[in-house]
Amino acid sequence: MKYTQDYSSQIERLKSAIDSAEAIVIGAGAGLSTSAGYTYSGERFADNFGDFQEKYGFNDMYSGGFYPYSTPEEYWAFWSRNILVNRYTNPLKPVYDDLYRLVKDKNYFVITTNVDHCFQRAGFDKERLFYTQGDYGLFQCSQPCHSKTYDNEDIVRLMVKEQKDMKIPTGLIPRCPKCGKPMTTNLRIDDKFVEDSGWHIACERYEKFIKSNMDKRILYLELGVGGNTPAVIKYPFWRLTNGNAQAIYACVNYGEAVCPSQIESRSICINDDIGEVLKALCK
Repeated sequence: MKYTQDYSSQIERLKSAIDSAEAIVIGAGAGLSTSAGYTYSGERFADNFGDFQEKYGFNDMYSGGFYPYSTPEEYWAFWSRNILVNRYTNPLKPVYDDLYRLVKDKNYFVITTNVDHCFQRAGFDKERLFYTQGDYGLFQCSQPCHSKTYDNEDIVRLMVKEQKDMKIPTGLIPRCPKCGKPMTTNLRIDDKFVEDSGWHIACERYEKFIKSNMDKRILYLELGVGGNTPAVIKYPFWRLTNGNAQAIYACVNYGEAVCPSQIESRSICINDDIGEVLKALCK
């Protein structure tokens, strides 16, 4: 159900909840990065992929990621650019910086479905982060023949530098060092996603944080989580809030700020741009 109150009173409630919380769990989805300027269509897409748009006909980066390119040279020309602008280029707006300012001195943990690494670049402790769906900055074997991932910044930058006519040189096509098969991005898009040792360590840290704080005065702060993967963040946050009378659930999401009736009295739902809300909270 939608939860409506005066905007200023909602901001005050959320600020109070942040200040008084003994623990804060941040659950972040694509809406947070969109607010920070990581838009996948429009002017940003045209500026970086206008040539791809003209040749292949797609109008956003998401569609470009699934386009059936004829050759691996074309595939990696697109993906190297995509990774560069969405992983190794800083966001246009200080949304993540504002969020960090709010929680840096708190007992916090972050679980996110985002794969752009914005949390670490804003200063968040990497030992308090759990990237559930992967990382644009990692490659894995496409089979996969083993459960290891590989940093890709150097090769991605080289692919972007050396590509011509929307193709990379054949010699730059990444291949698995174990089996020689093609590499791919470490993104959870099918059952071949590699959960490497770092993924499992982060998962254990998150579960330990939840277990040790779930009965305390805890704030579950959900930012920009949509309906694509609600079982990762949204549903667990609702369930955990419902099970603890001291818990507060907060949802900031432009157009999708809702909560179940069972936790309405302990919920703060703000239907507005996340960046603007964080800016107001920082004042």
